[in-house]
Formats: sequence, C-alpha cells, structure tokens
Amino acid sequence: MSIVEIIVISIGLSMDAFAAAICKGLALKEINFRKCVIIGLYFGIFQALMPLIGYFLGSFLGEIILRVDHWIAFAILTFIGSSMLIDATSNKESHNNDNIKFKTMLPLAIATSIDALAIGVTFAFLKVDIIISVLFIGIITFILSTMGAKIGNKFGNKYEKTAQILGGLILLALALKILLTHLGIF
Repeated sequence: MSIVEIIVISIGLSMDAFAAAICKGLALKEINFRKCVIIGLYFGIFQALMPLIGYFLGSFLGEIILRVDHWIAFAILTFIGSSMLIDATSNKESHNNDNIKFKTMLPLAIATSIDALAIGVTFAFLKVDIIISVLFIGIITFILSTMGAKIGNKFGNKYEKTAQILGGLILLALALKILLTHLGIF
C-alpha cells in the first residue's frame, strides 16, 4: 500500500474523531490550547491503537470482529449523542460533557475508533506495513481532532444549546452511518 493510500485512509478514519472533537468542543464552556491537545491525543492515540490491535487480532478473530464492530460503535455513539440531546433540551445545567477527564473521553475515543479496528484486521489480511500506517493514522487524527475541538468551541460559545443539540445530532448521525455502512445499506 502506498503512502498516498495510507494518508487517504488516515483522513477517512479521522473524520469520525474530527466530528466527535467538534462535539466535545461544543460542550466545553472554556477551551485552551492544552484542552485541544488533550482531546486530540485521546482521539489520535485510540485511532492509532485500534488498527494495531485489529492487525494482531486479524489472523485469529478477523471475521468475528468484523461482525460486531459496527454494533459496538453504534451503541456507544447513540448513547453519547442521546445524552447530549437530553442535556441540551432539559432545563437543568449540564456538567457531564463539560470536561475532558478519562471517564468522559474514553468511551468517545473508543467509539470513534472502532472502524479503525476493522481497518487493522483488513491491514493484516493485506500484509500492510502496520507501523507506518499507525503513525499516519494517529498523527492525522491528532491534528484534525485538535483543530476540531477549537472549531467546535468557537461555534458552541456563540450558540450554546443549539450547538449542543447539533453535536448530539452529529454523533447520532455518525452512529447511524456506521451501522448502515456495515450493513451494506449506505
């Protein structure tokens, strides 16, 4: 696989993380460079780790993983997106999305990188150089997610609840897209 193909795959894989980073930026009341980098690191690291895990599991459990990965991502993204919508439409002040702590970021980072796990399985079947692939995937996802958090926060500060509703809808759309793609409908 050529470097250009790896870059294109990396950009494609990072789009879910980029959208989720925008949503995280929407939910944060205050953002700074450090928070953007932390968000980028969560998504970049998990987006890089998942194909590595998938690569090693590919020869043993490849077919099983490919059968359930979309259901896992669908469930996690649906839960997070629905929670954002509920928080945005309730009258109470929401604090559970306004942080970047491990327990908040971990499910989001995992959910957006499940497709990368499937790519890793595919890489194992194609005998792709996994080290170069993982580096490109991680770095590109880190850069785009860091930018996404800042973009989302700028938009979120202007429109507050509308932005949180939009973020929840984006995550629900991502969940549906992942499910429909893996079911062969989209």
